[in-house]
This record gives sequence, structure tokens and C-alpha cells, in this order.
Amino acid sequence: MLTVYELRSRISKLPRVSLGHFPTPIEFCPRLTEAVGGPRIFIKRDDCTGLAFGGNKTRQLEFTVGQGVHHEADVLIGGAGSQSNHCRQLSAAAAKLGLECRIAVVEDHKAEESKGNLLLDDLLGASVQTVDVPTQEELDVAKEQVASDVRSEGKNPFVVMKPENRPYGAMGYALAVAEMSEQMDALGERVDAIVGCSGSCTQPGMIFGNKVLGLGARVYGIAPIEWSYDIKDAFLGVLNRMVELLGVDLAFDREDVWNSPDYIGSEGYGYCSEAGNEALRLMATTEGVILDPIYTGKALSGLIDLAKKGELGSDETVVFLHTGGTPALFAYTEELLGKA
Repeated sequence: MLTVYELRSRISKLPRVSLGHFPTPIEFCPRLTEAVGGPRIFIKRDDCTGLAFGGNKTRQLEFTVGQGVHHEADVLIGGAGSQSNHCRQLSAAAAKLGLECRIAVVEDHKAEESKGNLLLDDLLGASVQTVDVPTQEELDVAKEQVASDVRSEGKNPFVVMKPENRPYGAMGYALAVAEMSEQMDALGERVDAIVGCSGSCTQPGMIFGNKVLGLGARVYGIAPIEWSYDIKDAFLGVLNRMVELLGVDLAFDREDVWNSPDYIGSEGYGYCSEAGNEALRLMATTEGVILDPIYTGKALSGLIDLAKKGELGSDETVVFLHTGGTPALFAYTEELLGKA
């Protein structure tokens, strides 16, 4: 195990760019806690990371874009769903650093109008193309084609959103756990569990930080999407690479990974769920904090369900990670008002 100082020292040796406002606040949610009936719920406000409306991708991009800058890239390339928070914050990172950004997004049910994150991608100066593929996983060919086109223009592209970059992105959430630990210590609180939405590198980073710092918390990941591959294997790949990069004596196995697709909703990724929308409204009306319907609303619905089932004890202390995503609200007006 490492101290917070030692963890930060090792991570500081990796390429990184400065994009966010840290530390983000952590707040007790007394009225939400009462409404749920326990556990005691704190919220880690990573919607306040500061980059183009904030969100969890800011922490990740400091390291993944850091890799691109390290390789002297002048064009950053990404791709995901049309309302991707990652693409929005990648666009902002490129603008902040004076780099070009090109994005390929799935031609899905929210790609027709420039609302929410799509509008922000445009305002931030990114070049966006829609691709007719069934899922995000099938965008890799399109991203590589964009990279090939960029090279033919005499420029140096870097595809930010690739599996091999995830261990670097996860470093941001190892640091977030260190930050969270210090904040909760200052409040005289012990963290029994952490709950957040993750399908890529946010949760592996939290698992790593939790274990390497010896915090002993349980880390619950609420999946926003189901991939074709085994998520535990993917997360273990990220974790094992982090071990290599930082040179720590640490081992992970499948028991270290709890990630559930049970709260995605019947229509799948990119669609609202009834429980997620209810949780979103509950957070708004009890704490004045706005979530989003695709990630954090569903994550909170998972926390509430785990509390009802007794998986999260009524006397325990839980940190709910707000991963941002709020600009997407404005692409889901009808669904949130029950008119869809």
C-alpha cells in the first residue's frame, strides 16, 4: 500500500495536462439520506471539474490527452454516442490547448438535432461526423479513418478514445479517491462504500485508489451500457496495466470488480429509465443538485435499490460520485417531462 503522497508522486511522473478545477467539493446530503432511509449519503461533485460544464472525463483527459501532447499531436480524435460527455469534454480540452478536434459519433436517435452535447461540440470548434453503425464499439474503424485522413493532410493525429489509453485515464480516478479520502478524513468520516456510474476507466481508477491506499471501501459501479466483452476482464486489464505503470506490488482479481448492468433500463444505452428519472427528480427536489438521465440518474437509482436490498447498510456512509453529464438533459426534455 501507498500513502496519498506516494501515490501522487508516482502518478506525477506520467504525461499530464492541466484541465480541471480540483479538488471538487464533497457534500453531505441530509434530505436525500432521509428520503432513502439511510445510508448516510455524501456526494462527490465531479460535475464541478470545470471543463465545459464539467464531469468525470476531465480527470481522465488530463492523462489521455497528456499522452497525445507527449506524442506531439496537433489533432485529437474521439468518438462515441451522439450525446457523448467524453466527446464534449475532449472538444473543450482541444480548444483549451489550442489543438484541433475531430469526432465521429453514432448516428443514433439523438443525432438529428444539435441539442445538448452535440451543440456544445459545435460551439467548442470540433469537427463532428455521424457514422451509421449500431454501437459505439463499431466506431474504431471510423476513428482510424479520420486519423488516416489527418495524416494525409500532413498533421499528427492522436486517437484519444482507445482501449490502450484507459489505464492512463484511470489514473485520474485513483487521484480522485485520494482526494476523497483526504476530504472525508477532514470531516471525521469513514467511507464504507463508493457508488458511481462507470463502463470504462472511472471505476477501475477508484478500485485501484481504494486498494492501493488501503481505504477498505466497497466500490459499486453502475453500468450505463452493456459491452460485447466481459467488463470484469476489461477492468482487470486496466488495473494490471496501472500496476505496471506505477510499479506497485499489488494484485487484483475478479472479486475486486462489482459492476452491474441492472439499472441501464429496458431500452438500453442512451435511453432514459423510469427509475433513473425518478432518482434524478429526488436528488433535485431534496438537495437542489441536478443529475443527468443516462448516467448519474441511473447510478443513483442503483444506490437507492442497493439500500433497499440492505447491500448498503442504513448505518453506513456512502459517497455517491456525480460524474456530470448534465448538458445532455436538454436533449431529453420530452422524456423527462413524460411526453415521449
